[in-house]
Amino acid sequence: MTAHPTTPPTVPSHRFDALTAAHMRAGGSWKWSTPGSWRRGEREGLIGAFVAEMDYPVADVVADAVRTSADGSRFGYLPDDWVADMAAATSAFWGERLGWAPDPARVRPVPDVLTAFTATVRHFTRPGSAIVLPTPAYMPFLTVPAMLGRELVQVPMARDGGDGSGRFVLDLDAIDRAFADGAGLLVLTNPHNPTGRVFDVDELAAVTEVVERHGGRVFSDEIHAPLTFDAHRHRPYAATSGAAAAHTVTATSASKAWNTPGLKCGQVILSNDADAAHWEATGYLAEHGTATPGVLATTSAYRDARGWLHDVLAYLDGNRALLASADLPGLDVTVPEGTYLAWLDGRGLGLDEPPSAFFVREAGVVMTDGAACGEAGRGGMRLNLAMSRPVLTEALERIGAALS
Repeated sequence: MTAHPTTPPTVPSHRFDALTAAHMRAGGSWKWSTPGSWRRGEREGLIGAFVAEMDYPVADVVADAVRTSADGSRFGYLPDDWVADMAAATSAFWGERLGWAPDPARVRPVPDVLTAFTATVRHFTRPGSAIVLPTPAYMPFLTVPAMLGRELVQVPMARDGGDGSGRFVLDLDAIDRAFADGAGLLVLTNPHNPTGRVFDVDELAAVTEVVERHGGRVFSDEIHAPLTFDAHRHRPYAATSGAAAAHTVTATSASKAWNTPGLKCGQVILSNDADAAHWEATGYLAEHGTATPGVLATTSAYRDARGWLHDVLAYLDGNRALLASADLPGLDVTVPEGTYLAWLDGRGLGLDEPPSAFFVREAGVVMTDGAACGEAGRGGMRLNLAMSRPVLTEALERIGAALS
């Protein structure tokens, strides 16, 4: 088990603690509308812990922005000044929080990171070139390349403990071989989904060296950038060097940190002249589906909801501590350095079925099956920690009871 780095203080009662499982089921989200029933003793009902969204109510200013959109009938096509306002808010937040304020003129709207990924593959890579993906990985990155007619090269992540333990790290030698065999694009997700790693500057510099050696490109998915803990701090990949800036398309969104995925607004950040010019010529279709209320809400999130984010991070840190202290015999638990997603390795349980299926049946807890994250994830599970602490406590108790 990867332990929490410090012993956490007792966490006082928080308003999020009142969010019961019954309340979340009544809300109708995909995460909590999983069909099926479950009961053991006095415990009843499935606990949704798979979709990467938070159960927490959005910041008041974000909700107000959506209400203002409705009250003012702001449902038309996006005007340039609202896009510019969002780009300026994005740049200011990234500069203050992450140490890199990209040129607002090079921050462009897209509905989501997957739209940015699709556009990057189509417009910024060699036709027919393969895509390199460290695994386990965010599930759509495994399926979308084939939809675009591209081969996918899965590169299992390594562990830095030498004996199969320790932190997840990128296998740079395998990435190098994939580029040498003709691949054109590396998908870099940082902070990493689903392992929760926050890659440090030395690791990112090593990635740049490999990519530059082969004239490759990087799609940098940084959607979880604000969600880091302890001494771990996200460093935008394109900001690490001129070489990285020249070969990278960065994608992000306020949707993870401020819990707004349904508002359909992300950002593409272009970090060199050539890419900015090429996007201007080719990016119209990718931008076109961005939702106007999402742009206005995103601007409010980046600009005015930092206090809400700080509060959520503190609450999530308490949930990390709860996971680290849980009695889960036989599971190798990775507590995330960033994101609210934990990785549970159940290969040591010796089950004759995927562990995720076992825990749905025996614990009523629905997690992402690791096999959906690539071959390297088989036998593992992705657990979403972004629920109320009482509900997370029950989920972990159910998992522990199933194990014992």
